Amino acid sequence: MTSTISPPPAVDAVAVVESIADLVAGNYVFPDVARQLADLLRRRSAEGSYQAESAEELAEAVTADLRSVNGDLHLALKHHDVPVPRERGAAVLAAMRREFDASLGGVPRVELLDGGVAVLEIAPKMFPLDWAAQPLAAALSLVAPAGALILDLRRNTGGDPDTVAFVCGYLLDGRTHLNTLLSRQGEVAEQSWTPPFVPGARFGADKPLYVLTSGNTFSAAEELAYDLQQLGRAEVVGEDTRGGAHPRDGWTVHPHLELSVPVARAVNPVSGTNWEGTGVRPDVPCDAETALDRALALAVARLA
Repeated sequence: MTSTISPPPAVDAVAVVESIADLVAGNYVFPDVARQLADLLRRRSAEGSYQAESAEELAEAVTADLRSVNGDLHLALKHHDVPVPRERGAAVLAAMRREFDASLGGVPRVELLDGGVAVLEIAPKMFPLDWAAQPLAAALSLVAPAGALILDLRRNTGGDPDTVAFVCGYLLDGRTHLNTLLSRQGEVAEQSWTPPFVPGARFGADKPLYVLTSGNTFSAAEELAYDLQQLGRAEVVGEDTRGGAHPRDGWTVHPHLELSVPVARAVNPVSGTNWEGTGVRPDVPCDAETALDRALALAVARLA
């Protein structure tokens, strides 16, 4: 008996793009831009611009248009090789779960370097806290006695703001206001604070702390770097980050396509703004490849 692999479902580009236009118009955090984007998508569809041969090609074409007005990198039509669930937000969670299971829970490196300096890498994501709390608590407790800490976010491409607050709880003392999210209507939708309690030992608020960044550091990983930098708690070492500050939600618009739409905007309580479009600017600019050596030299010199 021979088995055959079913071909991926055909793409009705006109119907998919119309649903995308509706979702963007009704949910994107900036209503004026949302209307522009919806009009652009419908006009381009009427012109026949989305006659793609595959879901992947359609994703590329629509994403380019979604980002053409204001360059928001969280606006995207994402292609998934594996069929994605229909529930809102489920597609990105399913993809993240596969990454989580393959990455030691998002903590691929914990090491003690020369001079009593520890390095902790969090990658490839800031995974949802109900998954990541245990591995993160173990790793952060392990580095707590070190004289200085290097937090490596160079390969981290985003994730859960609650996990950012959890990590900050080990690096700051007391309840600290980290971020405020404003809704599409400009109202306060949510505030992010460090938790009143964290399991295990804290590294604390007084010892030297360095955060490594690259041009690939994105979204929630950028928030972690930005929050610590704005509070004066850490020196950021490395490259400008990608510049995505808007929290997003996801909608499945085809079995292999997920629409990502920012639904709020972040406001830092210190700067009064965020890192959207600009990225997090390092205190010590250098190539990402040399950032660890640079931070280690700074830490050793400071401890000495």
